[in-house]
Amino acid sequence: ILIISSPSGGGKTSICRRLLSRTRRAQGWTFSVSFTTRHPRVGERNGREYWFVSEAEFTRKAKSGFFAEHFRVHLGHYGTPRGPMEKVIAQGGVLLLDVDVNGAFALKKKYPAAITVFILPPSVPELRKRLRQRGTETKKDLAVRFENARREMKLFNHFDYVVVNKELDTAVQEVLAIVKSHPCRVDKTD
Repeated sequence: ILIISSPSGGGKTSICRRLLSRTRRAQGWTFSVSFTTRHPRVGERNGREYWFVSEAEFTRKAKSGFFAEHFRVHLGHYGTPRGPMEKVIAQGGVLLLDVDVNGAFALKKKYPAAITVFILPPSVPELRKRLRQRGTETKKDLAVRFENARREMKLFNHFDYVVVNKELDTAVQEVLAIVKSHPCRVDKTD
């Protein structure tokens, strides 16, 4: 289980997309599609980036134990379905997760053998620029995301690894190196 986390604008989604395009078929990687109550952004498809559900449906799933973890993040709810996690544990392969900091901590607690990687932006001004350039959030949403990002970046030392996403291809190569070298770690829990 490979958990990628970063503040909004850090590049975790871009890194995950590149990782999957390079590894999915050849190396048995799959992507865990999270559930969310937020509205889709332009170009997002239900079941690809997220499963977009109503608040009521999300609440029903949460109460039934459907999620391995779930939190309110920014202005919506997000949750990781338990089924894909259990399948990877049973069958092998690599399950790639793109989750926020709280989700990463909750998943690491439940799945201690998981690899956690925190993606840092090269600088705070660059993060602010990336968030504005997306053009997908209102000013209120941007303010919430930036404040959350500042708080989340202080937690990088609670992850197994840190990658600075200054240049996307380099960051992707660093994450691949982490996964490749992980079986050689002497302090791993699996």
